[in-house]
Amino acid sequence: MEYESLFKAARKAGTALADVEPERLGRILQHAAMLLRGHTPALLEANARDIEAMPASSPMLDRLRLTPERIGSIASDMEAVSHLRSPQGEELARWTRPNGMTIVKRRVPFGVVGMVCEARPNVTADIFALCVKTGNACVLKGGSDARHSNEAIAALLHEALGAEGIDENTFTLLPAGHEAVGALLGAVGYVDVVIPRGGAGLIRACVQNATVPCIETGTGICHVYVDKAADLEMAGDIVENAKTSRPSVCNAEETLLVHKDVAAQFLPMLKTRLVDGRAAAGLTPVELHLDAQATAIIDGVPAAPQDFDTEYLDYKLSVAVVDDVDAAILHIARHSTHHSEAIITADAEAAARFTACVDSAAVYVNASTRFTDGGEFGLGCEMGISTQKLPARGPMGLAELCTYKYIIHGSGQTRGGSSAKMSCYTK
Repeated sequence: MEYESLFKAARKAGTALADVEPERLGRILQHAAMLLRGHTPALLEANARDIEAMPASSPMLDRLRLTPERIGSIASDMEAVSHLRSPQGEELARWTRPNGMTIVKRRVPFGVVGMVCEARPNVTADIFALCVKTGNACVLKGGSDARHSNEAIAALLHEALGAEGIDENTFTLLPAGHEAVGALLGAVGYVDVVIPRGGAGLIRACVQNATVPCIETGTGICHVYVDKAADLEMAGDIVENAKTSRPSVCNAEETLLVHKDVAAQFLPMLKTRLVDGRAAAGLTPVELHLDAQATAIIDGVPAAPQDFDTEYLDYKLSVAVVDDVDAAILHIARHSTHHSEAIITADAEAAARFTACVDSAAVYVNASTRFTDGGEFGLGCEMGISTQKLPARGPMGLAELCTYKYIIHGSGQTRGGSSAKMSCYTK
């Protein structure tokens, strides 16, 4: 297939979109949200075709599945983004030089944003909302596992663009197949940035093979540390929520660390809640993978070394007993993917040490890691969770889809120079 023509069309659409007034961009999103709600049965039918083709035991099944409630939530997120103030054109700084020139640092859209993702049809709507609101065109390579869902959603998004007279190439859904991924990652000059969103293999392949600048979104080996000064009832609530509310997502807890002074009391409580209690209630029990110290206290699966480096995306939890907050910090430094970590404690000093020393995009005190989400952070929705050190980091909302440029106003100034000053560059 000829991909260059698709990328050229996206570039042209993005250039035009950057000059569209924000109110009109908001109306596109509101119209798209209305269409999503109005076509819920058709979207569910398309999604059912994708669900049928996926193995019932796959941990990706929950990410792929659409329900009326999830479609309603997607539409609500799109409406929330439509009402947010766009950062496009925001003045970040202004100053005047001694020669009278005024320099303005202004936020502007990237232009064309590419995304590669797996099994997440909600992402199709999310990236449309964030890109359109910031004046960016978007090129999406969705997973073949969500093909029918993505195509059904994309048709509605194009209809919303058409209702406002906007070029439908503002949003491009690439065809299924690995060839499209390679084309997108190499679309230098047409695509300004690529954001991968999916499993570790997908992200690694994109980062290693992209010639277009790539923002690394990370897998989530997220930790919760229960300190000796923790309220153990609160800790139980948070651990249960972080592990079981939706285990297939990247902000779910994968490792629990427990201070040795409270392990004998807390771990039996944990087993009652996550294993015995869930089984009695007809829910999937959590499989606990225990280090040697935890195994001496409760029953479970003996943890293998690789368990603490595994993103399960399932009802499994690695558990280790640690000596103190410093040992917890050291364990996280060795095994974390720098996504989200939490400490449960009433000790302000321990909390301060944990938040200062844990090097992750989101660090919590007495709250679940499940809040690492664009909607929960008030961003409307997100392009993904960036775990890299360079911007962007954490949930990527509207501001993270913009770069900036300098605009300089003068009144005829020219720059002088002497050969003496320039000689260092010519030697």
